[in-house]
Amino acid sequence: MQPSPPHPLHAQPAWLSGVIIRRAVFTDLARMEWEGQYQHFRNVYAEAYRRARDGLSVLWVADLPEVGLIGQVFIQFICDRLELADGVDRAYLYGFRIRPTYRDAGLGSRMMEIVEDDLRSRCFRYLTLNVAKDNFRAIRLYTQKGYHIVAHEPGIWSYPDHNGEWQTVEEPAWRMEKKL
Repeated sequence: MQPSPPHPLHAQPAWLSGVIIRRAVFTDLARMEWEGQYQHFRNVYAEAYRRARDGLSVLWVADLPEVGLIGQVFIQFICDRLELADGVDRAYLYGFRIRPTYRDAGLGSRMMEIVEDDLRSRCFRYLTLNVAKDNFRAIRLYTQKGYHIVAHEPGIWSYPDHNGEWQTVEEPAWRMEKKL
């Protein structure tokens, strides 16, 4: 007896095999703004890229030829909050986005696997992240990937927008982590 084909809800879409997950390059910075939707993060992206050039982080993108960037995730190796990233044992994931059209197809899981494999090769033992308490899709993904809630985070942070004006975000979050 032959195995039955995968259920349509579990089948991978054809476009997924064409996605290239790679480290970001300078020319990706403008493309990360997603046609202006995330223009206000321009300076955040530029600083993250500078940190990657300095070996303090890595920026990953999901590139679908003929479409462009459809996903991104940033990993910080060290930050001022050592419980998030200490440069030795623990790294911090942030800025994880997948364009809405491409969600729930396995791309997020694939990106997480690449990130985790890369961190293991760098001898990191834990990956930490913060996720908005009302982002149930992301919480479900992280839980399925083996992450556990370890603390409440007030989620208050500031950044200079594309005009150089400081913006403050308040987004209550869960801190989650996984032993790699």
